[in-house]
Amino acid sequence: MTDSRHDARVVVITGASSGIGRETALRYSARGARLVLAARSDGALREVADECRAAGADAVVVVPTDIGAAAQVRELFDRAIETFGRVDVAAQCAATTAFGRFEDLPPDVFDAIISTNLLGAANVARSALKHFQDRGTGQLVLVGSLLGVTAVPYQSAYVASKFAICGLVRALRQENRHLPGVRVHGVYPGPVDTPVYASAGNYLDQQTPRVPPTSDTPGTIAAAIMRAAEKTRSTERQVGWVNLPAIATYRLVPAVFDAVIGPLIRRVMFSAESRGDSAGNVFEPPAARRV
Repeated sequence: MTDSRHDARVVVITGASSGIGRETALRYSARGARLVLAARSDGALREVADECRAAGADAVVVVPTDIGAAAQVRELFDRAIETFGRVDVAAQCAATTAFGRFEDLPPDVFDAIISTNLLGAANVARSALKHFQDRGTGQLVLVGSLLGVTAVPYQSAYVASKFAICGLVRALRQENRHLPGVRVHGVYPGPVDTPVYASAGNYLDQQTPRVPPTSDTPGTIAAAIMRAAEKTRSTERQVGWVNLPAIATYRLVPAVFDAVIGPLIRRVMFSAESRGDSAGNVFEPPAARRV
C-alpha cells in the first residue's frame, strides 16, 4: 500500500472541475500526489487547483480538455508526461446527462452525451493504456454507473452510454490480462449528490431534476476510485446501498422493475416546477462551479 501521508504518484483526473472528480483530486492532494486536472471549464479547474494546492498536492497542472475530442485527450496525456515524466493513475470522472423522453431529446443533445460519456471515456482509456503498456504499469479507473446495468426511463442517452462503459471496461480488462502491472477498473455509483442534476439538460414538461434522497456523497465515490487504484488486479465495483437491491430486482423480476421504476423516478428525482427546455451543460460547462 502507498503511504497515505505522501503519495508521489502522478494522477490524471478528467471531470475534475466538480463533483466526483473534484473530490478525487482533493483526496489525492491530501496524500501529496502530483495532479493533472482536466475538464472543459478553465476557470473552475483553476479554482479546484488552488484548493488542491492548499490541501497538500505536491504539484498541480491544469489542462482544459473536452474529452470527446481525441486530439485534446492526447494533448492532455502528452502534457502530463512532459511535465512529470509519467502517469501512474488515470481516473475518468467526466459525464453529462439530459432528462426527458427519448423522442423529446434533440438528436444533437443525445449525440453530445454519447460523445462525452462513451467516446470521451474511450479517448481517455486509449491514451492512458498506450502509456501504461509502454511502461508496463499503470492504473486506469473508469467511472460508470448503476445505470450501466439497470435501465431506467428519462435518461436514455446516459443509460446507453453507461451500459457501453461496462462492456468497455470488461473488454479492456480482457485485453490487458497479459500485462501484470496494467490494471483496468470500473467504479459504478448509484445516485450521487453532485451538480449534475442542476446542470443537466432537461426536456421534461413541468418537471425539474433534483438530487435524489438516496444519493451518496462524492467523497464515497472518490474513496472507491482511490481504493481501486491501489489494487493489484483489475476490478469492478458497485458503490451505493441502493445498487445491489436495484440490480437484483431488475434481473430477477424485470416486469415488476419496469412497472415501478417510472413512477418512482418521477416522485423522487423531479420537482413539480418548470425551467423550460434546456441543453444544460451538455454543450458548454456551467459559468461557475458549485460543490
